Amino acid sequence: MSADLSLVSDCGSCFGLCCVALPFAKSADFAQNKPAGTPCGNLSDDFRCGIHARLRESGYSGCTVFDCFGAGQKVSQLTFGGVDWRREPASAPAMFTAFAVMRQLHELLRYLNEAIGLPAAAPLVPRLRRATDDVEAMTREDADTLAALDVPEVRAGVSELLREASELTRAGLPGRRRNHRGADLIGAKLRRAALRGANLRGAYLIGADLRDADLRGADVIGADLRGADLRGADLTDVLFLTQPQLNAARGDAATRLPATLARPGHWTG
Repeated sequence: MSADLSLVSDCGSCFGLCCVALPFAKSADFAQNKPAGTPCGNLSDDFRCGIHARLRESGYSGCTVFDCFGAGQKVSQLTFGGVDWRREPASAPAMFTAFAVMRQLHELLRYLNEAIGLPAAAPLVPRLRRATDDVEAMTREDADTLAALDVPEVRAGVSELLREASELTRAGLPGRRRNHRGADLIGAKLRRAALRGANLRGAYLIGADLRDADLRGADVIGADLRGADLRGADLTDVLFLTQPQLNAARGDAATRLPATLARPGHWTG
C-alpha cells in the first residue's frame, strides 16, 4: 500500500488508530463508552468506520470533529512498516502511544506550514523552517524514541514561534486588536462583534453567538468553538483555524471561510 504521509488524513492507509487508541465517554458526543486501546464497535475488519456516512445521526458527532492531521497513516505505514495491531497484537500498546505523540507533532507541523505562508511573518521564515525540519525529523523516529519525546517542551518552542508570527501578522491590521487569550466566553453574546485581528488563542467560545462577527485575521489557535454560532461571520484570513474547529461549530452559506478549509456538510444553507 502506498501511504500518504502528508498532513491530510488518509484513512485508507491507517489501521483505524483513532477508533482504537483513543477513549470516549457516553455523552452528547458519543453514544457509548469506550476505553483507550479497545476497538470501537463500529470499526470494520478493513479498519474503516461502518457508520462513517451517518456518524451524527448515530450519536457519534464527536468523531466528526477529530482530525489526526495525517498522523494515523504515518504511524501505520512508516513507524510500524505496514504491520497492523491485529496481525501483531503485541505491537498495539507501542502503536497507540506513538499515535498519540505523532498526532501532536503533526498538528504542530500543520500550524508551522501555515505560519511560513504568512507574508508578514517573512522575517521568521528561516526559524520557522528550522522548526519544521526538526519536528518532521521527530515524526520519522522509531516508536520507542517517539514515546520518550518531551512533547510539552517541543510544543512550547513551536508555540512561541507561532505567537511571534501571529503578532507580526495582526500588527498590520486596522482597528483595535482585542486580547481575549484564554478568556471564558462560553455562551457570550458577540453578534456583529468587531474581532478583527483579535487574540482568541485558547479562548472558550462554546455556544457563543458570533453571528455576523468580523473575525478576519483573528488568531484562534486552540480556541474551543463547540456549538459556536458562526452564521454570517467573516473568517477570511483567520489565523490557525483547523477543520475540526469548524466542524464543531455551526454556520451557514453566508459564513465566509479561508480558502483552505471546507464548509462542513451539517451546516445550514
